Amino acid sequence: MVPLYGSAVRFSMESLRVTKNLSSLNQQPRLESVEVSTMGNRINVSFFSISNPFKKKNKPLPIETVFKLPSPLPSWPKGEGFASGIIDLGGLQVCQVSTFSKVWATHEGGPDDLGASFFEPSSIPDGFFLLGFYSQSNNRPLSGWVLAGKDAKNEGALKEPIDYTLVWSSESSKIKQDGVGYIWLPTPPDGYKAIGHVVTSSAEKPALDKIRCVRSDFTDSYENDAWIWGPGKDNLNVYSTRPSVRGVQAMGVPTGTFIAQNNGAAGSTLACLKNAKANKNALPNSNQVKALIQAYSPYIYFHPDENYYPSSVTWFFENGALLYTKGQESNPIAINTTGSNLPQEGGNDGAYWIDLPINDSEKERVKKGYLQDAYAYLHVKPMFGATYTDIAVWIFYPFNGPAKAKVEFFNVPLGKIGEHVGDWEHVTLRISNFNGELKGVYFSQHSKGVWVDVSELEFENGNKPVAYSSLHGHASYPKPGLVLQGNGNIGIRNDTAKGKIFMNTGEKFSVVNADYMESVYEEPPWLNYARAWGPKISYNIEDEIKKIEKVLPGKLKSAFDKFVRSLPKEVLGEEGPTGPKVKDNWLGDENV
Repeated sequence: MVPLYGSAVRFSMESLRVTKNLSSLNQQPRLESVEVSTMGNRINVSFFSISNPFKKKNKPLPIETVFKLPSPLPSWPKGEGFASGIIDLGGLQVCQVSTFSKVWATHEGGPDDLGASFFEPSSIPDGFFLLGFYSQSNNRPLSGWVLAGKDAKNEGALKEPIDYTLVWSSESSKIKQDGVGYIWLPTPPDGYKAIGHVVTSSAEKPALDKIRCVRSDFTDSYENDAWIWGPGKDNLNVYSTRPSVRGVQAMGVPTGTFIAQNNGAAGSTLACLKNAKANKNALPNSNQVKALIQAYSPYIYFHPDENYYPSSVTWFFENGALLYTKGQESNPIAINTTGSNLPQEGGNDGAYWIDLPINDSEKERVKKGYLQDAYAYLHVKPMFGATYTDIAVWIFYPFNGPAKAKVEFFNVPLGKIGEHVGDWEHVTLRISNFNGELKGVYFSQHSKGVWVDVSELEFENGNKPVAYSSLHGHASYPKPGLVLQGNGNIGIRNDTAKGKIFMNTGEKFSVVNADYMESVYEEPPWLNYARAWGPKISYNIEDEIKKIEKVLPGKLKSAFDKFVRSLPKEVLGEEGPTGPKVKDNWLGDENV
């Protein structure tokens, strides 16, 4: 008995000494007991246990945080149907649901190899029915939504599925997961289509009344959008979806659900929704548009070394911009303040172009722009069957400055390559017409760009997103740093940084077009000028490449030559750029 007692005492004293040594680490001892049997006797031994303060704790996944905008939504001005919570698609009413109950999750595969989570929407309003479950990658905060539907006229817009097909289960998958997940595809009745999947944590088929299918005349075709998850060891891939045809006149409506494709096939019968009657009652009126700009107007930060800033179009015209006519190059004319003497008809046929003042000193002054007078020019347009509003925020720069290239370890100036007069750049706000909430921002980057989910944006002064303008090139990025436009370690440098100079696009703005409001806004004459805002650059690209290659080692010369010749003319600066109304995104979706 004594050895046992003595051992117990020694263990307790050792525990106490460890407790004392770790007191500075705020480790609290926990009193525990254990029953020990010795020589036929049972003795309860008490001791202190201490958690290891040096043990690495699992970092919470980003999705474990529910995203919220930094500031509450304002009370929007009164209007017809904007931000009412429900949109009528012509007899099928829909609402956005953004509260979820987790059904199943994985912890590997997908973006950043962090896995994905699958949710059942909850708190669905009375009279509305579930159309599909929600899934999201674990690498960003939870910020999604799905649509729920209601048959507003009791005319059979919704029906239960007649069965389910198992698309995939994780039973045999050797992945890190919470339990086992089963992804089901509803089988719709004739004349109906399934909108989304059902996910369960058991092998039992879901109840038929769990979900509703939608009558075919309220549906449209979809396409895969962002990759959500794929285990890598199976042939399953999960994507978000969007309407196949998108633009001002397109009526396809995204549903917020996901598509699970096993071997690229299963789930191909799913559909998105459609605004069957082209109802535009949910679009914001002029007062609501003004309130949206006040709430979400982006801050654009310029690089500390930037030399070429924005200006208003009016300032550009008033400070010596000239209109040239082919065949009459020796006789350019001054441009009126509003651009009323610019040609208003025809396309970019090379017959006209705008250029800087002739005088060298004036030319250099105008190149630098005039930020104090810069305006944001807004194009407000319906998107996704008028369930969303896109506000394209256009910024005009008189000059796009010289670029630099990164070639392995070398940073080389590109000379005249990339320079051009008249630089139009934009960011686009995508706003839900269900509640007026910002859902994403598009950042234009030369000939293309990128959509960024609202949960991954930087904000200032409430809910105003931040954009970073690249040095001299003015492409827009959501975060500061270097983005290389090219392949591997060879490309054009897009350097961004948070300098002291920025543009608050909400201080000076002008809505130049919102066609759905008809005559509320008057278009400035310059908006309908479809020709070039800068001359065609007359430099010999061969000479420019040779100048640059002189500083490069032999092995890099051919790689750099190949890279430069692959750049589009818009990046090379050979062709004068056109204005906003000529771009594809004026009537269509943004180019990604």
